[in-house]
Amino acid sequence: MTNEVTAEIRTAHILDMAAEGKRLDGRGPDEYRPISIEPGFVATADGSALVRIGETAVVSGIKLEPGKPFPDTPNAGVLTTNAELVPLSSPMFEPGPPQPGAIEVSRVVDRAIRAAEAIDLTRLCVTPGEKSWVCYVDIHVLDHAGNLIDAAMLAGVSALAHATVPAKRFGIAESDYPLDLQHVPTECTFVRLGDTIVVDPTVDEEQAAQGRLTVATDELGRVVAMQKGLVGAFSPDDVRDVVRRALVHGDRMRVLARGGRA
Repeated sequence: MTNEVTAEIRTAHILDMAAEGKRLDGRGPDEYRPISIEPGFVATADGSALVRIGETAVVSGIKLEPGKPFPDTPNAGVLTTNAELVPLSSPMFEPGPPQPGAIEVSRVVDRAIRAAEAIDLTRLCVTPGEKSWVCYVDIHVLDHAGNLIDAAMLAGVSALAHATVPAKRFGIAESDYPLDLQHVPTECTFVRLGDTIVVDPTVDEEQAAQGRLTVATDELGRVVAMQKGLVGAFSPDDVRDVVRRALVHGDRMRVLARGGRA
């Protein structure tokens, strides 16, 4: 039996189960896999966190360095987000230039952080027009078992929540101080499996899905960003339902991001 035939049979089975409100791993349509966060995972970073959603594992590290602000924002610091899909984390990833998946993860996470104004970039300004802090958010996928966007977002915001500005190291202030995280955006990803929309898809579910929708929310109940993927459509009622579900899941994940228990 060829790999293509095997994949088709698996997809058909996933869709049949979804029609009955079931999933291969026993979860319900609106149930996440277990989530765990380990802040301070990278000792040499200014902030870091290892996030696991089921078997998916993503680590994020924060690095803050003095740099020059952009000419059009002389009174603000700089935020840059980069994701790496490490080939060892999945046979789907290859070495070389950034793949489309890595670019998408980077952009979606970066957009949510900026749209939620998680960091007040003006507070990262040291000398207007001359010197500001450059905040690097680096994301590395260690194990890909589905739903990279949610894991990457949670890792990034958790790392920011536990980050320290190394002002003393660079002679800018007498002591280091915590990075001020104003808002805590999280992202929840849903995929369409036939007429059923499930949250936190596994790799197999992603491959069987007809559409993907990621919703970013913050603790104020705002929808700060959305990302549509794959070719399937979502009706207005679908979108409203997904947003409602994302707000509930987001509240639980924000508690975890801050270091609490959900």
